[in-house]
Amino acid sequence: MTRTRLVLVLPFLAASPVAGEEVMNASATQEFVVGHLFSYTCFDGTVGSGRISADGSALGTMRLFGRGQRRYLHLPPGTLYIKNERVCATVRGLSFSPCFSLTKTSETSFRGAISGLSFMYCDFNRGGRTQIARRRGARTANEGVLAGAARTRP
Repeated sequence: MTRTRLVLVLPFLAASPVAGEEVMNASATQEFVVGHLFSYTCFDGTVGSGRISADGSALGTMRLFGRGQRRYLHLPPGTLYIKNERVCATVRGLSFSPCFSLTKTSETSFRGAISGLSFMYCDFNRGGRTQIARRRGARTANEGVLAGAARTRP
């Protein structure tokens, strides 16, 4: 019986902040996160990058489970909001609005976990040169050339 209790408690202990980490309240979250570009890696291998705006919208990229093509994401204004000092989300198709616990792990990173499900988390790191989107420029002469063999024009 004691062993079963220990197994049930371990995931919650793992999510508790250790020395140097702090659980962020709503104002700390807004100051630390809003408007900054973050790359992220999640417990299931999902990776990507994105930016959250002050209006509760977000845009970024995602590769589910770390495989396949990178997908562009846009969440409309009001999707993310503050409720009882936590960040919550309105997600179409869900019968509830999930909320998240955010723990600052360094001056440039934090961990976000679904409240009550600490094993479902993503680690976010600020900065980097990740490109979310770009405009297509004019085509160059070598665009579409494979294996470095340049086309010649008559």
